[in-house]
Amino acid sequence: MEDKSYKEYLEHITTFIFDVDGVLTDGTILVTTTGEMLRTMHTKDGFALKTALMAGFKVCVISGGTNEGVRVRLEGLGVTDIYLGAHNKIDQLNDYLNSNNIKAENVLYMGDDIPDYPVMKLIGLPTCPQDAVPEIKGISKYVSHKNGGRGAVRDVIEQVLKVQGKWNGNFDAKYD
Repeated sequence: MEDKSYKEYLEHITTFIFDVDGVLTDGTILVTTTGEMLRTMHTKDGFALKTALMAGFKVCVISGGTNEGVRVRLEGLGVTDIYLGAHNKIDQLNDYLNSNNIKAENVLYMGDDIPDYPVMKLIGLPTCPQDAVPEIKGISKYVSHKNGGRGAVRDVIEQVLKVQGKWNGNFDAKYD
């Protein structure tokens, strides 16, 4: 059987799940003299997350990191399903899917490194940023042309919403 093009999966996606470091951020961590760890996130990724939520998609974040600033940023965008400190991401994935009655085949997951590998093997559309590690690129059905923290999240969200007719460019009423 020939493997389907990733585009054939886009119309069935109802849920986006993202890793944080290396996906929503570029993976760089700035450490202050007090030990605080700072990350940067791209505003275009944030806009896409808000747009997906407003279009009725479910959005979840599963990260091994524990930075509460990440939670504050994501909650500010409207993301409520946030799992931080996830060392075995399969547990959080299964909890999220079961509690929301979501089928794995309707999930797009974007990860970039080895901790994402087991989860990506279980879902319908595994994706990654351009700068993901080779093992993750090898199991991804789509590799974004954008790097992590530089629009990769926007890339996949926009593609799904366009295929489903939910990225219509009429944002004036929603984003005044």
